[in-house]
Amino acid sequence: MEERQEREPRMGDMDRDDRKGRGGDRGPRFKKKTCRFCENKDLIMDYKRVDVLVKLVSNKGKILPRRLTGTCARHQRLVAKAIKKARNAGFMPFSV
Repeated sequence: MEERQEREPRMGDMDRDDRKGRGGDRGPRFKKKTCRFCENKDLIMDYKRVDVLVKLVSNKGKILPRRLTGTCARHQRLVAKAIKKARNAGFMPFSV
């Protein structure tokens, strides 16, 4: 019988650490943001507090999502209501 030649290992045969450009299990890529309103109970959500609401709106006037601001679901709902109320009251512009 013929003797088998050794073949080079393919990508599927290599361990995860042997792959080029990867350093194994690195863990999470980013730190989970925490809700600023849950952390600081003194920070009150109100439609008259435009200085707080401006940080939660993009430069085009859109309400930023939770994944960007880090607010929890409960406070994100309150943020949206406060921004809409501030827009109707004339404290904030609807758009740029």
